[in-house]
Amino acid sequence: QVFDDQGKDVTPHPLFQPDPSNVAPKQGKILAASDYSAVTGSGFLSTISKSYASTESIADDIAEPSPRRDTSTSITDVRVRREEVKEQLTNEELDRRVDIYLTETDTIWIFDMPSVVMSVESEDAGKVLERNKVYVDVCKNRVGNERFVERMMQTLNGAPKSKEVQCDKIVREDKGIMVTSWDLYDSFNDLEIEPTSKAEGRRVTIVSSNISIISREHDESTSSICDRDSTTSSVMESALLAKIHEEKEDHSEAILKSEKFHQDLFFMERILMENVFQPKLAVYRQLPVLIEPIATSNTGDRTTAMEEADLEKEEHEQEEQDEEEQKDVFTAPSVLSNLNKVPEEFVPPSLELLWSYTCDLTNGRSVSSMAWNKLNPDLLAVGYGEFDFKEQKNGLVCCWSLKNLMWPERVFHCEHGVTALDFSMVSPNLLAVGMYNGIVAIYNVQSRNNAALLDSSECLDKHIGPVWQLKWVEQDRGTTGDDKGEILISISADGRITKWFIRKGLGCSDLMKIKRSVGEKKKSTGEKERKSEALISRQAPGMCFDFHPKDTNFYLAGTEEGLIHKCSCSYNEQFIETYRGHKGPVYKIAWNPFSTDMFLSCSADWSIILWHQELQKPILTFSSTTAVVHDIVWSPKSVFIFVAVNESRVEIWDLSISTLDPLVIRFATPKVKFTTVLFAKNTDCLLIGDSTGQVSVFELQNLGASHSDKVQGPRRKGGSLWG
Repeated sequence: QVFDDQGKDVTPHPLFQPDPSNVAPKQGKILAASDYSAVTGSGFLSTISKSYASTESIADDIAEPSPRRDTSTSITDVRVRREEVKEQLTNEELDRRVDIYLTETDTIWIFDMPSVVMSVESEDAGKVLERNKVYVDVCKNRVGNERFVERMMQTLNGAPKSKEVQCDKIVREDKGIMVTSWDLYDSFNDLEIEPTSKAEGRRVTIVSSNISIISREHDESTSSICDRDSTTSSVMESALLAKIHEEKEDHSEAILKSEKFHQDLFFMERILMENVFQPKLAVYRQLPVLIEPIATSNTGDRTTAMEEADLEKEEHEQEEQDEEEQKDVFTAPSVLSNLNKVPEEFVPPSLELLWSYTCDLTNGRSVSSMAWNKLNPDLLAVGYGEFDFKEQKNGLVCCWSLKNLMWPERVFHCEHGVTALDFSMVSPNLLAVGMYNGIVAIYNVQSRNNAALLDSSECLDKHIGPVWQLKWVEQDRGTTGDDKGEILISISADGRITKWFIRKGLGCSDLMKIKRSVGEKKKSTGEKERKSEALISRQAPGMCFDFHPKDTNFYLAGTEEGLIHKCSCSYNEQFIETYRGHKGPVYKIAWNPFSTDMFLSCSADWSIILWHQELQKPILTFSSTTAVVHDIVWSPKSVFIFVAVNESRVEIWDLSISTLDPLVIRFATPKVKFTTVLFAKNTDCLLIGDSTGQVSVFELQNLGASHSDKVQGPRRKGGSLWG
């Protein structure tokens, strides 16, 4: 016992107090006095007996609540029996064989979690499957079913709290607007409805005699009608206005969803684009630019002077902008020396930027190819894809129109980068697209469906390398049967030139397999023969091709080895001629549209070579910069002019003026690389694609003097430039 300073008993009481009526005390046999006769000291025996007695009572209390445990046997009884057996066994009993049987004791269930899975072979499997089927049907038919009822569930809300917030003072102001006479007329007609008031039990007629102010205050609209001379209830007026507003909302929603409204918006957007870009489109189409007339003012000469000052300011800003653009255009010194010989009225050629095809979808993508539609000269297809293997991402094809320069008419998303595309001549609505993974797909630009009409994914002979170029070609000679007419030709990095045909699906057959060729080099005296290197593939990767403009039975193919092979559609086993001159992969080949025996080629070795099909050696080699030449194209109006695209600049060459330096050079902005070039149809404009996803449209100014399709070039030693 523990007492405090005042003598009170503060002894702590035990937390557990067993009920003596429920628990019957048992005497442990293990603590008999006869078993511990050798032990002296009664205090020690009493202490041990008390501790074992408490243990026995606790064990009994724990064992009693279990429903599956036999209460007749306790832990202390087992211990007593073991001690008795140890004391009573003799040597004979120890040597005797004893059979011990192990039986399973009762299971004590601590946690029972029923299974949610049942075997199909069980007895209740049929019932469970039927219940599951009914549940699935209920879930499917839940919405709109008469047996389904939505109910609200009451949840416990948290204790409310009082919060104070400081804000600015709410200021109310009266707003007024200017309305027209037809607004007054429409509002007057809307208020001449005679509603019936059931609340007051009488009919109230709204008659407007004089309307002084119309400024209806509403959250969504800005007009209101107030201050009327008629005796009208404010409640009825608000109800009427709410009803009119609901009718207008329902009507406006139907208008917004109608096809006629979408079509009108489509035409309205085109009209706005035509108005915004009218000066530039007029320059593109070589039409006179319309100047808006200046409205005369009655306020006197002061207004006229201000308008003239504004016009002079705008003209000055336009001149400064033109001067900044001309800084990027450079004319070679040798060309200027040749131009000094012409009359003083001659103006040097230049490039003027009109607009750029770009949008949010094309930002950050590289322009890989461009193609005009054969029927509609205003429709341009642009492919977006990366040429480097490490920078590959999803491809994109956009069809741009001159009627909307801000957003493409059609957008096709591709799983892989787009490397080449071309429109069909027989079916102008078909657009063939080549991808980096070797797939050739055909899209229908008339349909608004973004899925491909046909593709070569299931073709057994499809390309296994990037499709670097494809083109629709009309063949009338050397072909028979289904191949006669227009066919689709593609060249790939797997070394195959393939023609595609549309039957039940998209099938193909090889037109030529480009074999690797060994260089023919004369050995110098005393040079030892080198062992031939082992080839990884017997076929050379193809990079580009171009069919003869007059005889489509012949074509040229450029390879990664730097060779150009002249091939025939009638012979697929060997080349007719091989032109050697490039030291790197040939990226583009282009026949001259006027002098059909001449063709150009550009390569990664920084050079452009002019060839004659009857000569295996180059006629002229152009190398103006140390950069890869990605693309070249002949002018459709002149036999002497062609355009080349390097990584950092665009070069316009006129062979009638100079064969050493380009006529016009336009540099790219920093961190931007030019990738492809294309002449516009029926106009003096040039389209240039770059690595940022922009297709810039430039006007070729002052190139009319060189526009000639006669093959009369400058002379050189041994005859004409063209042979």
